[in-house]
Amino acid sequence: MAAMSDHHEHEHDLGLSHDLPIMVSRRRALGIFGAGIGAVLAGCGSSDKGASTGTTTSSSATSTTATTTGSAASSTSAVPEETGGPFPGDGTNGPNVLTESGVVRQDIRTSIGDASGTATGAEATVALKLIDVQGGGGPLAGAAIYIWHCTADGKYSLYEDDVAGENFLRGVQESDADGNVTFTTIYPGTYAGRWPHIHFEVYESLEAATTASQKLRTSQIALPQEACEKVYAAGGYGNSAANLAQLSIDTDMVFSDGYGTQLATVTGAPGDGLTMRLNIGV
Repeated sequence: MAAMSDHHEHEHDLGLSHDLPIMVSRRRALGIFGAGIGAVLAGCGSSDKGASTGTTTSSSATSTTATTTGSAASSTSAVPEETGGPFPGDGTNGPNVLTESGVVRQDIRTSIGDASGTATGAEATVALKLIDVQGGGGPLAGAAIYIWHCTADGKYSLYEDDVAGENFLRGVQESDADGNVTFTTIYPGTYAGRWPHIHFEVYESLEAATTASQKLRTSQIALPQEACEKVYAAGGYGNSAANLAQLSIDTDMVFSDGYGTQLATVTGAPGDGLTMRLNIGV
């Protein structure tokens, strides 16, 4: 079970619209209004999923691993459209965290609004760079990205068991002038039947990131086997190590048709902090 701890109360009555005035001065400074983001809408099919862009090695088993060195994996094509899964928290099948005040945040380890829990696990940074593939390959500035992932023991806030009343490990950030965005979180655990991953949705702007009907792309980030093994072996991850031992990224329901634009690189170590990096083409 993911441990909980109390945190300071957050405003929660006005939703994302309450957060926008805080962000608007930064948006104006970036000069990204009318930046032609509409061109990022790509087709729903896969784009070169089979072409690996990270440094990878094959293990002696059936799984494929990625080294934990280097910068973000490059992405020269659009990341493929993938399922948001059964626990998106975007209003499509129940709860909608996107309407909560405080959802635009860097640190997603603690719940917001009426919830008061904090997810525990190996501290990690998710460092993403959004690329405007349709606009020539430059940075996608001023877009919004919503990420969510499971706890150390493989559960999703808002939906499952003892974390149904929490909304941690979910948050939204706006990409800067260089297309960069970072989140502070824990390294995701895994559960039976799915390779370790992070879900995300890309939106044209923060204003659009209040309902899933306005998303530009839904996809998933795959995590390298070597990094997962090290994190799970360090303890505090429930059955994640045992679950991982039964899995292969090559037969995963999402990544089996290729993951070249979705496989993150991971640096660091449990206890010292980890960083997951990926360039995301949209």
